Amino acid sequence: MMPETVLVVEDESRMRRFLWEALSDRGYRVAEATTLAQAEKLAEQHRPSIILLDLMLPDGDGMSLLRRMRERRRTPVIVLSGRDGEQDKVAALDAGANDYLTKPFGMQELLARVRVALRLASEQPEPEDGRLTVGAIALDIPRHEVRIDNELIHLTPIEFRLLLALARNAGRVLTHRQLLAEVWGPERTNQTHHLRVHVASLRRKIERDPARPRWLQTEAGIGYRLRDE
Repeated sequence: MMPETVLVVEDESRMRRFLWEALSDRGYRVAEATTLAQAEKLAEQHRPSIILLDLMLPDGDGMSLLRRMRERRRTPVIVLSGRDGEQDKVAALDAGANDYLTKPFGMQELLARVRVALRLASEQPEPEDGRLTVGAIALDIPRHEVRIDNELIHLTPIEFRLLLALARNAGRVLTHRQLLAEVWGPERTNQTHHLRVHVASLRRKIERDPARPRWLQTEAGIGYRLRDE
């Protein structure tokens, strides 16, 4: 079995070396690019399983590469950036990034995010029997039923659609805009108050302690993530 290829797009030599050593030690094949032009060329040559993308590159903004990648294929992209503003994170995630890590970051956290992104990319969007399981949460999509530890949980139609959107992307942060468009429609993407109200209601039903959620986690200022164990 061929090792999965990770394309690292990073112009800072120390960071490239750090990533190359850690990824190679875990059995990944690593391709390295220092510019947008080189990254596009290597992406076509190697067809990487995942891309680790810096945003600040010598010949432009990594966001442009992210948008072009999304026009062609669904290769997972994790943004690694020194930009820590909420708007930067939201913009990258809305543009199609699977995840966003702010430098400096822990290697174990990055490797965990890489594993989740690769697993999600390899899975079918939906099982044939219409059942979706994330940890102890089991969704029966045709019946609109949710069970946690085999106990039936009564959700409203909106709560079910919200949980389903998160479960389909378990382990991945979804922005407020993405969730609003998915659950309420593209014309409602500015109504974040509705989203907060329904997330709070959903938490009360699926969490043992809503104040310390195990499953439905908040990414402050960005969106929400359903934890994938």
